[in-house]
Amino acid sequence: MVRLLEKRQTIASVLTLFAIATFGLHLLVLFLFLLQGLNIRQLSVRKAPNFVQLIDGKAVANIDDLAREPEAIRQFISKTMISMFSWSGNLPPQRIEEVANPKPDLGIVIPTPQGGSQKVSTSSWIASFALSEDFRKGFLRTVAEMTPPEVFSEDPKLAMTSELVIKRVDPPKQIAPGKWQVGMVADLIQQNRVGGAKVITPFNKDFLIRAADYFGNPQAGNSTDLQKAIYSVRADKLEIYEIRNLCLLDGNNNLNQNNLTQCGAGQTSDSFIR
Repeated sequence: MVRLLEKRQTIASVLTLFAIATFGLHLLVLFLFLLQGLNIRQLSVRKAPNFVQLIDGKAVANIDDLAREPEAIRQFISKTMISMFSWSGNLPPQRIEEVANPKPDLGIVIPTPQGGSQKVSTSSWIASFALSEDFRKGFLRTVAEMTPPEVFSEDPKLAMTSELVIKRVDPPKQIAPGKWQVGMVADLIQQNRVGGAKVITPFNKDFLIRAADYFGNPQAGNSTDLQKAIYSVRADKLEIYEIRNLCLLDGNNNLNQNNLTQCGAGQTSDSFIR
């Protein structure tokens, strides 16, 4: 009888230890699940790593989210402004066959404050996504006012083209962390397709640029050519948030330090119509 009681007590002790061990393992697994959930949440809200494009086209990870290469900033300005103010009346070719037979550009309708509407070229509309959202709408209206209706004319005798010829893009001057000021000297050349009559307008501007976040297209495989072009514009992780008239004081379009100081004193954010 005594042996039977001792045996039962031994079995009960083993079952108790097993239950305690199982309960402890369950607590450990629950703790691991909670830890894993917190890690996943941190990954979901973490900002994507910032990649900076170097002059040779290579992309490298950058520890400082606000740092950009000076040459990349200059190329961003040149590319954006050329796309913004070069109007051919045709859509940019997306396929090889469209190089020889381009599609006509019907333009993008931009509402005016007076209740009417005007058009900008498709390339101008795409390039406008390189501007900050609060600046983009007003700037597009200005571009629409500058765009002759003849750009979209189907009559070859009336059709016009426009080209921005850049003479100089100054090295970026950092004005704050992640913000730069860049001057550009250029000419806007509008020309009739027939006859070749030209109108040359100086286009000397001062750009205020800042670093911007970028998120890739989540449906890249199902995107249209227009959507892909817009995402490619934002991939530079830069945006223009203000454009001013550039002050040139000498006939050679050269600014010394004293001239820069004088120009800066007379500049206001309203010197360019927004």
